[in-house]
Amino acid sequence: MKIVYYEEDDILFIEISKGKILRDESVGWNINLGYTADGVGEITILDAQKSGIYPLQIERVVSEAA
Repeated sequence: MKIVYYEEDDILFIEISKGKILRDESVGWNINLGYTADGVGEITILDAQKSGIYPLQIERVVSEAA
């Protein structure tokens, strides 16, 4: 997985897998999904900071074995 933020353009790019993109689909005006043969391969978000999506807040939940 690779996450890149292009500050100058306010674009957040998330690469989930390196597979060849077979189909693109827009979800709203500022989110684009790129599909590979195995599912979503990449996500591009325009105006990421302006729309409140960036900076990312990632939470890690650690479950304790009982």
